[in-house]
Amino acid sequence: MHKASMYEAGHYSKIGKAAALNLANWKARALHPFSMRLKQLARIISEILIGAAICIGLQASSFQSADAQNGREPSGDAPIVIETIPPDPRGGRAYELVYLVKAPIQSYWKFKTDFDNDFLVENKYIREHKFISRNGNSIITENKYANGPDKYFRWRTTVYPESNRLEFVLLNPEDCGQRFHFGHIRLEAVEQGTRVVQTAYFDFFGAAFWAGFPWRGGMRYFLTYTAQWEQQIVLRLKERYENESSE
Repeated sequence: MHKASMYEAGHYSKIGKAAALNLANWKARALHPFSMRLKQLARIISEILIGAAICIGLQASSFQSADAQNGREPSGDAPIVIETIPPDPRGGRAYELVYLVKAPIQSYWKFKTDFDNDFLVENKYIREHKFISRNGNSIITENKYANGPDKYFRWRTTVYPESNRLEFVLLNPEDCGQRFHFGHIRLEAVEQGTRVVQTAYFDFFGAAFWAGFPWRGGMRYFLTYTAQWEQQIVLRLKERYENESSE
């Protein structure tokens, strides 16, 4: 083949490659908006599905915790009242929880001051419970919670039998990610049994969010569950503590 022919063949080959490359680039540019639209559509559909799942989940939790939200025991009686109250001067949040226990105050006091027990871990929020010591009217216990850090919360509870009152304070708040946590529980004898009034003051990161969260996992759900759990377990153990009261 002559040099001129070889040159022409190579020249046309380069032209062909360039044309093919230009064609590919043109197709890519032409399809790019379409592919982008597909990606955007897929993202929108994904966001809609995720949002729908969240809404359904919130609705389900609302339905499941209906008793917790309306402040009633599953049986429909014994209203549970939860109110926010002015916090400690240092900040944080505070609440007052009021509920009725269908047991005489003498036997309920025995239940409430039975610190060396094995029934507290039946509460789904309490993983471990330990009785540490007692010095007169001051009792030290430790709890691990399912919804808290993997630390032992060390509580000191002081009991006042003459006034049916208990005062509690968290002794190691910094270990548990809190600034402070303390309060008191007052018992009152009523015709139906015992009226319980629990007041607490606390502060930790996210306390305001937890206190105001209206669904499962928030303060109101937690307190309502705890009160309902206690109402039920006291009925189960009432005979044990009534027998102790009569001895």
